[in-house]
Amino acid sequence: MKPMVWHPEDRDSKVNSYLEEVNHAPYGAIAILVLASICGLTFLFLIGSL
Repeated sequence: MKPMVWHPEDRDSKVNSYLEEVNHAPYGAIAILVLASICGLTFLFLIGSL
């Protein structure tokens, strides 16, 4: 059985740097989607109140 203590391996730094590059939330797209939704709902409410 292997020991339960984790020791960093050689390729861990490569994997971590790859994940730092690739794995990011699309904050810009989320902000645009929220803003478009708010504008669209406001437009619908204004048109519906006429």
